[in-house]
Amino acid sequence: MPTHLGIVACSPPGAALCFEILSTGASALTSSSGSHIEVSMHSHPLSEYMRLIDAGDWDGVAQLMLSSAVKLASIGAEFLVAPCNTIHTAFDRVAGESPLPWLHIAAEVASEAQSRGYKRVGLLGTMFMMEGSVYPSQLQRYGIDSHIPEAAERKRLNRFIFDEMVRGEFSVQAQEQALDLLRTMHMQGCDAVGLCCTELPLLLKGAESPLPLLDSTTILAHAALKVLEGKKPLATAVLNRAPGHAR
Repeated sequence: MPTHLGIVACSPPGAALCFEILSTGASALTSSSGSHIEVSMHSHPLSEYMRLIDAGDWDGVAQLMLSSAVKLASIGAEFLVAPCNTIHTAFDRVAGESPLPWLHIAAEVASEAQSRGYKRVGLLGTMFMMEGSVYPSQLQRYGIDSHIPEAAERKRLNRFIFDEMVRGEFSVQAQEQALDLLRTMHMQGCDAVGLCCTELPLLLKGAESPLPLLDSTTILAHAALKVLEGKKPLATAVLNRAPGHAR
């Protein structure tokens, strides 16, 4: 059973939230089991990630993720999570070269949606997440439909995320837009909404949602804690090296 988890961080607010959940849970596990549970984190500056994301250089994003993976492996981490949804766009480029196995954030959210019986999940996050295949492909594995906002609303939410939220700013205007989108998705037949951006739970903290929320950060962290607790087998919990890749 692994006892050392590594966090590959990207945006500071989301990474801090994930670390808080995991470090608190790991402390509780250490106290209850007597095993020494460790959580380590490494991050390159957000500006480095953003430069590559803005340029559409997903190979470059993958290299930053792999660099963090190598550093975390060197200090004894046994498996990895990345609380940033957007960088999972590069995940297929990472999986085949990583020195360690990973939990995949969208796979864990899809599994949770299936366990709760949801059939149509709305997606809120960056444009890369709302318009890309990372979440739809995982939800489809469980026969779950996905739905995204209209193009203008996607662009507006994306601006709030990158202009404010990743810098730790959570405006009333951003919260109002997110709540409007939740209400619209409710009317459009969604039975839950995936918060596919680690800053969105912080934005909506304390707000009343018309739909159940699938908080990707919390779901990922709890899945990792289950691995550390021995309740989730690592071999079946992760997307490890891609077929056809060797080190």
